Amino acid sequence: EQCLAFMIVLGKRLFESDTAIRAGDWDSRYRLIGTELLGKTLGLVGFGRIGQRVAELCHASLSMPIKYFDVVAYPEVEKTLGALRVSFEEILETADFVSIHVPLLPDTRGLIGETELKRMKPTAFLINTSRGAVVDQQALILALEQGWIRGAGLDVYDPEPLPTASPLLEMDNVVLSPHMASHTDEALFRMAMVIDDVLAVIRGEAPTFPVVMKQ
Repeated sequence: EQCLAFMIVLGKRLFESDTAIRAGDWDSRYRLIGTELLGKTLGLVGFGRIGQRVAELCHASLSMPIKYFDVVAYPEVEKTLGALRVSFEEILETADFVSIHVPLLPDTRGLIGETELKRMKPTAFLINTSRGAVVDQQALILALEQGWIRGAGLDVYDPEPLPTASPLLEMDNVVLSPHMASHTDEALFRMAMVIDDVLAVIRGEAPTFPVVMKQ
């Protein structure tokens, strides 16, 4: 939901609109021209449970074509959502919204850098709710300043907390949140339920939600 919210706020330029009208700038309505999400291509880097949920929301509500890059194929989800498993390069070159959903590993650190940002469409948006270090933050700042991409929605940073002198804080084409995408009453309650599985394992019982390692 946070990813979809970022996409809507960026596409509809709601942050800029809110700032303008609070400053008494009603005529901003003639300058702040947004973009529709309907039918735009969503590119997902990582297609696990979270990536699939983002795809489901965007496909069902906005008829967005779904492309994904992952080391694992998900043929059943592809059938359900009409999703296409494509190369990382195709995601960068064709997606209108690139949303990142990979863990921070040696292979994913700096996965999105200057080269990758330059491959994205100048009208595209980058969404990162995974881990800050997956994106080269200095390269992203340069991309936003020079118009390699249109904007970004960020919940994670490198380092955290985001330094108060960061240029990201002064950019109108960026929407920021303090690493709190999962901070809802419902999500925090569900995460706390892992305690039940910990206690079950201690008792020698099988956990309800075991981690299955894929080869």
